[in-house]
Amino acid sequence: MTMLRTFAASAALALGLSPAAQAVDLEFYFPVAIGGPATQIIDELVADYTAVTPGVKISAIYAGSYPDTLARAITASRGGNPPQLAILDAPDLFTLLDEELILPWDDFLTEEEMKTWVGGFFPAFMQNSQTEGKTWGIPFQRSTPVIYWNKDAFKAAGLDPEVGPDTWDEMVEMGKKLTLRDASGKVTQWGVRIPAQSLWLPSGLVAANGGEMSSEDGTQAYFNTPETIGAVEFLAALSREHGVMEPGVIDWGATPRAFLDGQAAIIWTTTGNLTNIRKNATFPFGVGMLPAKVRRGAPTGGGNFYLFKGASEEQLAEAVKFVKWATAPAQAAKWSIATGYVAPRPEVWETEVMKEYVKEVPGAVVARDQLQYTIRQFSTYDVLQVSKAFNDNVAAVLNGEKSAAQAMADAQAAADAILAAYRK
Repeated sequence: MTMLRTFAASAALALGLSPAAQAVDLEFYFPVAIGGPATQIIDELVADYTAVTPGVKISAIYAGSYPDTLARAITASRGGNPPQLAILDAPDLFTLLDEELILPWDDFLTEEEMKTWVGGFFPAFMQNSQTEGKTWGIPFQRSTPVIYWNKDAFKAAGLDPEVGPDTWDEMVEMGKKLTLRDASGKVTQWGVRIPAQSLWLPSGLVAANGGEMSSEDGTQAYFNTPETIGAVEFLAALSREHGVMEPGVIDWGATPRAFLDGQAAIIWTTTGNLTNIRKNATFPFGVGMLPAKVRRGAPTGGGNFYLFKGASEEQLAEAVKFVKWATAPAQAAKWSIATGYVAPRPEVWETEVMKEYVKEVPGAVVARDQLQYTIRQFSTYDVLQVSKAFNDNVAAVLNGEKSAAQAMADAQAAADAILAAYRK
């Protein structure tokens, strides 16, 4: 037995795992929203678990992006063949409830387990995991957005390479020094890159501007507010007024590559890209919290484990055991180190392996420490359509077709029309 298997076996014994009373097959959907070896690590975790629980077979199915995985789970459930378990975007909670697809974890846990296990996750991650007094999601590949900066680019611009921007104003001023042009005037390096094709990173601007973006019960979107309008205005001003960011809507997926290729000196992206950037950057880089405006703020992000209806009692019991095992310190540490996602329980950070990792990669603690400033990740019923109303209108602002005020009024009207059916 390898050292890894021995470690897994020890963890299994500590959690009271034992061979299944009868053969149990589980189907498990998961997405990958970042670069790096996430799929490989999921496969390794599944193999480690099944190695110490004879009789259990888990089919881990990579289902694409978060939206792709949600669509596949809904389609499979409607067709009478749901997975027993899936990792889905935390804001998908209200959609899953509306579709009546998932089960609360409370039904499968003792009062003591609810207190010690569920109660042991960072509170910030539970904001998108609980509603109406029940726990519907278990945090796993959770995140916050952070900034990364190229220290060599900072040094070349006469900036302190060890200090990233702490405020919006500092980001603009640094961005001006970091934006480089060739003899023809073409930009060869942008100072700042904030992907705005999805709502997540703009919501970090809203948080820093003192706002929230959705209600706790999922029935209200807060688009037409001074905080949101001001955030969208600033986003547009980075290119239109300050000239430090590429004009138009910037692609999310291409942002880490743009950073690695020297096309942008400061980027906003998920902490889940930390390992990807660390392994591929040919230059030293810094990691920092999102810059503040009226306050420091950021949204939480990432995926939760969900239990699906339609499974047998044996399958559900085994699914719960697997998730408890996967979120235990040994496995959560392995996942966090391999991907850059935030280990979702404080106890994970107290393990020796995480302490050693933090010594080697101090930037790993930035997202964890930022949790004290986070707001709930945007989540409503029919979240894809509501988010689309926001994203389309932000694109109109960035493309010069609307003012921020008009765009957010239009986004609010569209959101209200969608969410009216869910308000009591």
